[in-house]
Amino acid sequence: MTSELSSPVSSSSAAVPAHLLPQRVRHANPVRRVQVLRVGRPTPGVVSVTLGGEALRGFVSAGFDDHLKLMLPPAPGRPLVLPTLQDGRVSWPADLSEAERPVMRDYTPLHFDAQALELDLEFALHGEGPAATWAARARPGDEVGLGGPRGSMVLPAGHDAYVLAGDESALPAIARRLAELPAGTRVTALIEVATAEEQRALASAAQVQLRWLVRGAAAPGQRLLEAARETPLPAGTVFVWAAGEALTMAELRTHWLGQGQPAALMRVSAYWRQGLSGHHENLG
Repeated sequence: MTSELSSPVSSSSAAVPAHLLPQRVRHANPVRRVQVLRVGRPTPGVVSVTLGGEALRGFVSAGFDDHLKLMLPPAPGRPLVLPTLQDGRVSWPADLSEAERPVMRDYTPLHFDAQALELDLEFALHGEGPAATWAARARPGDEVGLGGPRGSMVLPAGHDAYVLAGDESALPAIARRLAELPAGTRVTALIEVATAEEQRALASAAQVQLRWLVRGAAAPGQRLLEAARETPLPAGTVFVWAAGEALTMAELRTHWLGQGQPAALMRVSAYWRQGLSGHHENLG
């Protein structure tokens, strides 16, 4: 599928060189019907699912924090009815009720093998959400739908260092970024997880200072906030990326702005919000 490069993400700081600004790339990824090939458990609280099928031919994911729309059957045993795209807009069968539409959630493509036509996703098993429930029961042969990614944030080379921070929901994007960064790149990674058993090796050629933060009985995001506040930003031109619970992310963004981090070199996203279902928001 074709991709179109658009203008750089707007900067709130004129001091940031234009060649270091993220670029927006748009894709023409259609809705796809794919099948579960393999299911694994990298840690007790995470399910890995490999999806495959001829429908993945032409799949594009250019940014490490891309999100696609995962479409699941409305209930176990119910048929999976997928929409079509007409002039870029989602179109449903006229006789399809709301209750018959698939459950849709946003997920980050962890890895795509264009030769094997295999796509890896990971699901954090926190809470009782429909996607986590589906992942815990997923078996080879199960069908799901995929929409997008419709666009990507692509980071140019040239930043002196990176800061990556988040909780379990951000782990696929962090793991993907670490795997993609070249040797010699300086990275500080702060990852909050529920228990020590959720820690694991993350492959990277970069120079990574990785700190696992075990939440335990603390409130979600508390350990991450504490660690970010006591960890100075690296020297030089730094790109800061974070994702996780909405209120925590808002506080992190405010903190880093107060430390002098340019908003143009920062991307903070709310991947979920306590008490809400299906929340996803870019905070800037």
